[in-house]
Amino acid sequence: MTFVTRLTLRSGDRNSLDKTMENLKRSAEKKGIRVRGPHTPSPQTYRAPQYRRMDDIEKKFPPWEYNVYERWIEVSGYDESIRRITDVEFPKGVHVEVEVLQMGMKK
Repeated sequence: MTFVTRLTLRSGDRNSLDKTMENLKRSAEKKGIRVRGPHTPSPQTYRAPQYRRMDDIEKKFPPWEYNVYERWIEVSGYDESIRRITDVEFPKGVHVEVEVLQMGMKK
């Protein structure tokens, strides 16, 4: 059965994220899997407050700001092929999410 699967990668390290996504895409294309993407939405900026002391929340440092980058691709292929390309060791700073969007009939 053919699946359309979305692979979403998120990281605070843009270079590591881009390298991982390119390796994933290249591996999928070598195995004959159709790839759409990578799609690049705008990074999300998060802010975390920093307090000088735990017992006095009025005294603060400037908030810590960091960006989270996201890339996603859609791959169409058989479940075994998709399983092979996702069965790799991803870098520690890269979060991977796999979502099956649609199942089609086998041709």
